[in-house]
Amino acid sequence: MNNDIAACLEREVLWFTQVCNARFEAYFKEDRSAPDFAALYPPPRLEGDTSPYAALVREHNMNFSERVVLMLAFMPHLRPQVLDWFLLQNSALQRGYSEIGGWRGKVHSGFLPTCETAAFLLAGTDLALRFEVAKLFKDEHFFTRSGMLKFDHQASGEPHFGSALMLSNEYLQRLSDGEVHKPDFSAHFPAKLMQTKLNWSDLVLNAEVMEEVDHIVTWLRQPGRILQSWGLDKSVKPGYRTLFYGPPGTGKTLTASLIGKAVGADVYRIDLSMVVSKYIGETEKNLANVFDQAQNKNWILFFDEADALFGKRTQASSSNDRHANQEISYLLQRVEDFPGVVILATNLKANIDQAFSRRFQSEVYFAMPDVEQRRRLWQGLFCQPERLGGDVDFRHIAEKYELAGGALLNVAQYAAIRAVKHGRNYIVQDDLIMGIGRELMKDGKTL
Repeated sequence: MNNDIAACLEREVLWFTQVCNARFEAYFKEDRSAPDFAALYPPPRLEGDTSPYAALVREHNMNFSERVVLMLAFMPHLRPQVLDWFLLQNSALQRGYSEIGGWRGKVHSGFLPTCETAAFLLAGTDLALRFEVAKLFKDEHFFTRSGMLKFDHQASGEPHFGSALMLSNEYLQRLSDGEVHKPDFSAHFPAKLMQTKLNWSDLVLNAEVMEEVDHIVTWLRQPGRILQSWGLDKSVKPGYRTLFYGPPGTGKTLTASLIGKAVGADVYRIDLSMVVSKYIGETEKNLANVFDQAQNKNWILFFDEADALFGKRTQASSSNDRHANQEISYLLQRVEDFPGVVILATNLKANIDQAFSRRFQSEVYFAMPDVEQRRRLWQGLFCQPERLGGDVDFRHIAEKYELAGGALLNVAQYAAIRAVKHGRNYIVQDDLIMGIGRELMKDGKTL
């Protein structure tokens, strides 16, 4: 944490401490008076402050109450001893004060706040103010929409104010060091960031496919204008859902990566092996982790081999069938409600449940490349003419062997390895033919 960040947060901690002390002093007076804390203890001015905290406050134009709640969630990470006052015991009942809320972690020995704690600080016993505080925890508030705060409500039937009030890891890191960290691939986030060094010039697709791709890029660049200018926001949900289908190796994954690269959006590939679980409820939980983190970010979610997860529902003849159908229904709801772009890719379109197909804005067929496209792909792979032997004839092999772009990559790698193995610094036609033979064998074909 650099000095500017620390200095800003020190001022905010001092202010927050004053508010806490004032609340306890007012609360435990016999008259239970409710002074106007916002007027008595105005938050520090942030004009000219370039720290991440100041930038976030200005971004959302936070008021007194919002800054108190944000600091309350931040405090266990920043200065946990400030919250020690909240551990007060009710001597008459020999337990904590229910009106203060809070909880203890499994390891953390200090006080961890709940929404009840925020209500205590901001409202005391004033019911009208308590109802105002409740608005800060609604789904439409930026605390939730941005993913800044989490309200963990695990006990069904208990008051919502009992929800744990937590600062998300993303914003904890942002406020602490000023960097926006991308989530790491893990069991809690089963998605990998897709990146590519290739450009559109390296992708060989027919004109119809490129037109569909341009539609997606246009949507990503101006979704608000498209919805609002034409009055579609009243009837059309935000977000864009598309299906890429066709034989393997025809450019579906690369296209998804290039779409993200074109608009500066991160593309996350969902790892289905870590999402799908045989245990009831686990698949939905794993997917929720991805969708919850992506909900308010400019991300593209890419489901490869999507038929494994978005397959057709079956007639429920067993508990397993009912569970599988529940998973698909849950997916349908999350995909439909996701405000960003979801790309499903499959080799077998017929295996995708029709309920998903009806909700796709587009379906893009990636066909096997024709002769001219294969020739262009071969030439694009070997862009150094000095590395090619005089007998290499791309036109001939493009006309004779029908292979997808992914297979051509494997051939190119094999040919390069074979050339090095034989002590050559160039590739000959026989290297390519041998590599093609290996690829054809995978499909049970021969040269």
